[in-house]
Formats: sequence, C-alpha cells, structure tokens
Amino acid sequence: MRVDLFDFDLPDERIALRPASPRDAAKLLVVRPQGAFEDRIARDLPSLLDPGDVLVFNDTKVIPAQLTGIRKRGDASAQVDATLHMRVAPDRWLAFVRPGKRVAAGDRIHFGHDGNSCFLGQLDATVIEKRDGGEVLLSFDLSGPFLDEALHAVGHVPLPPYIASKRPDDERDRADYQTIYARDEGAVAAPTAGLHFTPELFAALDARGVERHFVTLHVGAGTFLPVKADDTVDHRMHAETGHVSSVTADAINAARARGNRVVCVGTTSLRLLESAASEDGSLAAWSGATDIFITPGYRFRVADALMTNFHLPRSTLFMLVSAFSGLERMRAAYAHAIENGYRFYSYGDASLLFRADHD
Repeated sequence: MRVDLFDFDLPDERIALRPASPRDAAKLLVVRPQGAFEDRIARDLPSLLDPGDVLVFNDTKVIPAQLTGIRKRGDASAQVDATLHMRVAPDRWLAFVRPGKRVAAGDRIHFGHDGNSCFLGQLDATVIEKRDGGEVLLSFDLSGPFLDEALHAVGHVPLPPYIASKRPDDERDRADYQTIYARDEGAVAAPTAGLHFTPELFAALDARGVERHFVTLHVGAGTFLPVKADDTVDHRMHAETGHVSSVTADAINAARARGNRVVCVGTTSLRLLESAASEDGSLAAWSGATDIFITPGYRFRVADALMTNFHLPRSTLFMLVSAFSGLERMRAAYAHAIENGYRFYSYGDASLLFRADHD
C-alpha cells in the first residue's frame, strides 16, 4: 500500500510532553466498528469490558539506553550519541548511532563522560560492525549484570525524539516512562498504552472480573524509525525479542474457548501474540524474535480489542491500527481526537479499538 495513505496533519500542541496525572485520568477514545465515537477516560475501562475478558500486558522494563560518548580513532575524537535497541549477547548490543558518519568498524567509544561515573568513569565499547541507517553492533568491555549496572549509572531514559527534541529527560521520566508492572529489563521504549494503569484501576478491573496476564516484548528503538519507503512492501521492520509463557497462552486459549475477548494493552502485546499464534489462533509457550509488520489486509488471529495510544503519521503503528479497525475509521477517529483535544504519542491519551466482529 502507498505510505502516503497513512499521512495526516497533527498540530504541534497535541503532542504530550508529560503524562496525565493521575495516570488513569487520561482520555480514552472508544472506537467501535460503527456508530459514534465515545469520549471516556482510562479509569472507565472496567465498564467497557465483560467479566472473563482477558487483558494482555507487556511487562518489559525500560532501561536507560540513551548514551553519549566520545569516539576515539587514533588521535582524533568526536562526540556521538547511541541508542541501544536490541541485546544480542551479554556484552553486545545493536544500537543506532548519530551522527552515523562519525563511526566505523574498529572505533572505540568511551561512554559516560557527561558528569556521571561508573567503574572509575569507564563504560567503553568497540564498534564491531556498521550497518545501514546508522545501525552498529557494539561490544562493551563489561558484560551481563556489570554492563546493566553501568548503563543505569551513565545512561539516560530514551525519550522518543518528538519529546526529546523539546526538552531533556529528567528524574520524573525515570518513573513516568515505566509501567507500574514493569518487570523484565530490556526495552528501550515503553509499551506506552500501559502507562495509563494505576493500582486503583487494577483493583477496579479485578472487581469487574477481568483477567490480567502478561507477555514480554522488549521494545526497540526501531519503533520510532520513520517509514521512508513509498510503499509498505519496501519497509523493513527491526526485530524485537519476546516471550509468551505457557500460563498466559493457556489463559488466552481458555478465554477464547468460552467466548470472552482478548484485549491487548498496546501494539507490542498484540504484535507478540499475533507472532506466536498458530493459524487457528491457538497459543502455546513461545520465545524468539519477531519483525511482524501488520498493514491493512492482515487477518488477526488472537486480538479482539486493542488499547493503544495515538500514533505518528505514516508510522508502522498507525498502519497497524488501520489494519485493526479500518483505515477510514481510524482517519475519522484521529480527526475526532485532534478536534476534541486528545493528547498524542507516548505520554498522550489512549484509544480502545474493537474489531468489526467484536463490539
């Protein structure tokens, strides 16, 4: 499909720079296959679901994956920024480096020289391989939990570029850009639909009889990359690693068997379940990497509803929601959101989308 079909104009003032407070006070736009859009708030979610429905959350935990360093090449040096996006070994990460032209295979990069200190101020890496689009493979001098500790000491919260371009990260972001149920470290971007949940909302969902289950997909920085191709068939997705436990798979299978809905909290949960599902939609324990790219025409096998934030024009995520609810329906929903003051992107408001055969 032509990428320009997924374009729309968004006023700059609609981009949220901080989350709603409290989290569950964010607006929630309910989009059903037909009829008027419903303007609700996140804490209304229990009343929109049925007892026995299953919410599926991504419990990945964001790490401070934004690094500033000094590239050394002989006597020459230059400052570079690196955003880690996928761990491939205890001491190795794939990363996007800017400016990409400043690095080459064999270069040494010394991170953490912005006032932070770790292991006597050292967090050093070697560029093992340089790939397209500013992507490199970094081999750090530290490994495993020692590297993790160093990243926490010298790294920054990897705010999305549309926020980072307007303000620096701060201590508030360390909490704000993390779900309350984050458990498994490895993401470099938050599963942002989950940012709207509070202990009080969880209690209300429990009282309603809505089940909660968890999967893990370590969200990579590739989620923010623009689609530069003119046609969707020419866009390459970056892989992300994930895991579905047998407990979660069995719970989802049971919900589908009894006629309840599977509601994915975030596009990351949805992409992982759709990657793990068999042709008939059944699930079993699954681990691996996925680069699934969902565009209109995709046949969904597991998800009946999707809670998700509002996404960028021409992005793979707007393409995904257009596949889920229909391109024209989503264009109308986004126009409604813009007109009615909804806040967009990672710290913004949410939508609850129902598939055509489940309203």
